[in-house]
Amino acid sequence: MAIIFPTSPPTKNTHTDWTRKIRIGSIIITVFCLIAITRFLPLGQIVTVLETAIQNMGFWGPILFALLYVISTVMMLPGAALTLAIGGIFGLTWGTAIVSVGSTVGAAFSFLISRYAARRVIERKLKRFHQFQAVDTAIRDGGWKIVVLLRLSPAVPFNLQNYLYGLTAIKFWPCVMASWLAMLPGTFMYVYLGHAGLASVSKATRTPVQWAMLVLGLAATIAVTVYITRLARNAMQKQTTKIQPKTEPSIEQSLHMPNHTSKPLMTAVYLFVAIGALIATGCAYMNQGALKGLFGPPPVVMSESYHKQTNGQTFNHHAFDQLLKQYVNDKGGVDYQGLQTQRKALQDYIAQIGTAAFNTMGRDEKLALLINSYNAFTLELILDHWDQGQLKSIKDIASAKRWNQVRWEVAGMTLSLSQIEHQQIRPHFIEPRIHFALVCAAVGCPPLRNEAYTGNLLQKQLTPQAEYVHAHARWYRLADDQKTIGLTQLYNWYGSDFKQFSGSILNFAAQFDPKLKHKIKSGNTPIIQWLDYDWTLNSQKNID
Repeated sequence: MAIIFPTSPPTKNTHTDWTRKIRIGSIIITVFCLIAITRFLPLGQIVTVLETAIQNMGFWGPILFALLYVISTVMMLPGAALTLAIGGIFGLTWGTAIVSVGSTVGAAFSFLISRYAARRVIERKLKRFHQFQAVDTAIRDGGWKIVVLLRLSPAVPFNLQNYLYGLTAIKFWPCVMASWLAMLPGTFMYVYLGHAGLASVSKATRTPVQWAMLVLGLAATIAVTVYITRLARNAMQKQTTKIQPKTEPSIEQSLHMPNHTSKPLMTAVYLFVAIGALIATGCAYMNQGALKGLFGPPPVVMSESYHKQTNGQTFNHHAFDQLLKQYVNDKGGVDYQGLQTQRKALQDYIAQIGTAAFNTMGRDEKLALLINSYNAFTLELILDHWDQGQLKSIKDIASAKRWNQVRWEVAGMTLSLSQIEHQQIRPHFIEPRIHFALVCAAVGCPPLRNEAYTGNLLQKQLTPQAEYVHAHARWYRLADDQKTIGLTQLYNWYGSDFKQFSGSILNFAAQFDPKLKHKIKSGNTPIIQWLDYDWTLNSQKNID
């Protein structure tokens, strides 16, 4: 098959020059905007949500992502972003396996569509391009070896190759096997990039040696992939020199011949995307707090930062204890109307928290103070907006004045409720039970205990508090057939905390349910279903 290429150099087209500049500028703007947006998005939280959802799917999780990859390949959608995501979520081994299987099956389907289902349509489209003629000639003479070289070399886009091979003389299985082997280096590199990217945003606990090994492994993977690509490009050039007349350009030259046809519509699309990216970046910058709240609390690395001092300073919680006993019932319902009459006593207790000698306290004394502080501040917040019982939910309070308002004094520090929980408690105590002790004034929260937490009784208080939650259907339901389990959204939102402590969410919950523990040991893990979270105010009339 003779291949004819134009030999005269293209004439300069000023219209094409400025459209090309617009496109290049638009691409640069879009890339920088995407990088900026990732700085504003809570990537660690998003990954945690995805990991939890995928874990709940069991063996269907990898299958689902492999099917997504097959679909994106057949539809000729860019697969790099999906590959990075799979690498971050599933890790190196499973990530590489999922992408490898998905991309190979997708390539096989594209091949079959091109050869049997839509051959004429695809042939009509591809034969307009010189690269089809060049590849057809090369494969006819070089067979599966050319497929390997093209898969390793970026000469022809991956998704285009899948359909192109169906029109050539190569047989199905040699093409599929050659594609699978040749795509592995690039697959592993992108999966590794996703894995390393997740490690950088998830705040995973790693030693300096582990970080060094991760970075060195990434550098080595990229270097090897680039080296293999170069070898493939050089081999392709030698191969095409052998099978084509010297007067004709090689495949790679033909593939990169400039197209001087003006495409104002595509230029407008590039410009539109860049403008959209700028607008999206601006919106993300102005709404960083809201974006972080979309995906739940931030993940943290739990650690024990304080010593268990037996002779440390103590704090007197008697005043708060008396208020809780008087205005909170056994089910955690709060008599806000009655508490309003004793607001001065609550405010006096809160004032004492502001001057507490936190640094001289022992570990349990500090944690008890922080838990009581959070709960006392929440009660005061509700009373601020009580309005004679008109408040129906804590979410009726403006978001700027709710969990993120920096107004509460704790041992000389001015903090928000979110900062108390996510900065003062979770990173400094390996204690997931606190999620059953901190109460956000909602029916869906664990019940407010009608006694104050104290350092000397803390362990004896946290355990029954967690047991209470796992004994009531509002927060915990193991189905009669034990195939499904309903869990409070607290397990979903703070999944990383429970995993750090027990290895998995269900392992932690199993501490409080022998049936679940036996189920897990038998290897038949139930599927998690998240229970609805009731944000109705936790007043006594709302809690039955």
